[in-house]
Amino acid sequence: MTTSNPTPLPHGQPADVGLCPERTQRLMDVLRREVASGRLPGAVALIARQGKIALFDSVGQQDPLAGTVMQNDSIFRIYSMTKPIVSVAVMMLMERGQLLLNDPVGQHLPEFANQRVHTPQGLKAPQQAATVQDLLRHTAGLTYEFLGDSPVHRQYGEVKIASRDRSNAEYCETLAALPLQFEPASVWAYSRATDVLGRLVEVISGQTLGQFLQQEIFEPLGMVDTGFVVTPEQHHRIAEPFEQDPDGGVLMKILDAKQAPKLESGGGGLMSTAMDYARFLQFLHNKGALNGVRLLGPHTVDYMTADHLDGRPIECALLPAGHGFGLGFAVRNAQGVAAVPGSAGLYYWGGIAGTTFFVDPALDMYALMMIQAPNQREYYRPLFRNLVYAALL
Repeated sequence: MTTSNPTPLPHGQPADVGLCPERTQRLMDVLRREVASGRLPGAVALIARQGKIALFDSVGQQDPLAGTVMQNDSIFRIYSMTKPIVSVAVMMLMERGQLLLNDPVGQHLPEFANQRVHTPQGLKAPQQAATVQDLLRHTAGLTYEFLGDSPVHRQYGEVKIASRDRSNAEYCETLAALPLQFEPASVWAYSRATDVLGRLVEVISGQTLGQFLQQEIFEPLGMVDTGFVVTPEQHHRIAEPFEQDPDGGVLMKILDAKQAPKLESGGGGLMSTAMDYARFLQFLHNKGALNGVRLLGPHTVDYMTADHLDGRPIECALLPAGHGFGLGFAVRNAQGVAAVPGSAGLYYWGGIAGTTFFVDPALDMYALMMIQAPNQREYYRPLFRNLVYAALL
């Protein structure tokens, strides 16, 4: 995490950017209601439209156990909202001519050169090798251990693939030795693919993933509070979930934000703030540039946020109807169909602790919500989306 002072993003009033002031306020009132109900510890919400931040506010408690108040600069475990950032890093390397998206993964990471696919008849060689593009769009045949109970899922669990006690190199050696759950390029299956992309960045750049992200993305974009560990002087800003799940469910073990892990997880290891992530979203919405600094070409951002699935089957419910997947983001293909509002061309993702964002280019808008409520995330994500769109004039 850096200590520089970046140029602030412009701010404006809701009415100036086509948002209803009363309905924008209602969004925060609903979040306050949820805090009062005891289901939500606290939240930071941000909406930007027409290049100006029209809402940036916080409610509730940053740390329910300590009783500290949520602040706009509270630091959150963003989990899978790490994936778009690492996907941008890979595309930067592509733009520099250091890789091709149709490169087989094994060309850069030899441990993946001899993978086998699990079938009822036993292990077999894949029909085609997974590529870098497959990793970016989650069609590489990998999985997450918590998404099922197949023999492959169980093997992920047996080797403790979620452990943060391996380096990125050791992690990939362990993962590559496991069977593939699916034929590469055959289905969309959410997976640990972006962790592999993190290692790919290391091998090609010659830096650790954290070093590359800091030097090439965080510093240029002014993301001063984003990293794989929260420094001691910032510990008082860490947002925490409830000690006991308010719905009586099993508590998810969350990342220790204070200890630097051996594994710098490209799929889910970053800590960040609402404003830092807003800077990243503004960079994307600007088609690859922020405050005069360009990290990606405009066409590359359009390419990343287009659907890359081409009708492939969707393996799990994480990708809703009416959506495809690009290179690091879910992509909305139809204004209707899905159970939440949004324009065709919208792209989004979230983290397992409840953080969520979306960018709607057609409406010149992006929004994000930072919370630490893992077991309530499937409620709060659509609630936030509904409230944002309700505020549009």
